[in-house]
Amino acid sequence: MLIRHRRSWEIPERDATPEHVFLHRRAFMAGSAVLGAGALAAGPARAFGLFGGDAAPAAPEAPDPSASLYPAARDPAYTIAGPVTPEATNVNYNNFYEYGTSKHVADAAQMLRIRPWTVKFTGLVEKPQEVGIDDLLKAMTLEERLYRHRCVEAWAMQVPWTGFPLKKLVDFAKPLGSAKYIVMKTFKDPKMAPGQRSFILNWPYVEGLTMAEATNDLAFMVTGAYGKPLPKVMGAPLRLAVPWKYGFKSVKSIVEISFTDKQPDTTWAALAPDEYGFWANVNPEVPHPRWSQASEEVIGTGDRRPTVIYNGYGPQVASLYAGMAKDKLFM
Repeated sequence: MLIRHRRSWEIPERDATPEHVFLHRRAFMAGSAVLGAGALAAGPARAFGLFGGDAAPAAPEAPDPSASLYPAARDPAYTIAGPVTPEATNVNYNNFYEYGTSKHVADAAQMLRIRPWTVKFTGLVEKPQEVGIDDLLKAMTLEERLYRHRCVEAWAMQVPWTGFPLKKLVDFAKPLGSAKYIVMKTFKDPKMAPGQRSFILNWPYVEGLTMAEATNDLAFMVTGAYGKPLPKVMGAPLRLAVPWKYGFKSVKSIVEISFTDKQPDTTWAALAPDEYGFWANVNPEVPHPRWSQASEEVIGTGDRRPTVIYNGYGPQVASLYAGMAKDKLFM
């Protein structure tokens, strides 16, 4: 008789979040930190013209030249014990402050132009370079992974990401031995992204990891989802996924990757250091200053479940933080 032992991060398939809910979620965080918990209503967003419905539609765009790379083979080592969040849920419930403070910015995000798109490699590297996204994809082997996703707002999803390990991108960039951190930046183009005309965040959006975190097997560069190229509202054409951390660490629409020997000033940590910090590891024992992290809502179901340390990925990442018991790893 075959006995299957679930991995620590696996959940029942019935608990997975539908896709349309995921794609409109990132804006809540910015509004809660800058505008205050009660200021996320439609009024402030409309005052700055940031709702998705207020944006002019983008001109038609040529088909994504990477479409033939999808669907990629699924890596059975990275799975969940239940259905993924439906795509329709995910793409219609998302935070993408570049396009508004509403969760419903999928239409506005169509203004994002993803070709041509280049990624710069700078800082402590053997040789700085700038690479087109399609050339970068040719240098990598894509795979699909099923990951849990946990937002700092105390909600969760299950997402089928396609991409490649971040450590392969690190190898591609050839950082110097003195590099201790990797820094990722999104684009800055207020004409293409009306939300960047606001004061809500300092643009471009910046996030970072230690080199040990970046080369962990779980750290993943995402180029697709649901067996297709990544939707614009999810951070096309290149974003990060670090499933043991809160979602604001997973920077979207990356245009620059830099290496440094100093801990970077990341967007949320710089804006509200008492609420959002560099580590941002999922931890039910460390509450947000304004809400508990002990449980989470499964988007698309209305169900709540207990939050698990490191989002259930503790066996894979806990060793990264050995000796740091006194640190608030959320911060």
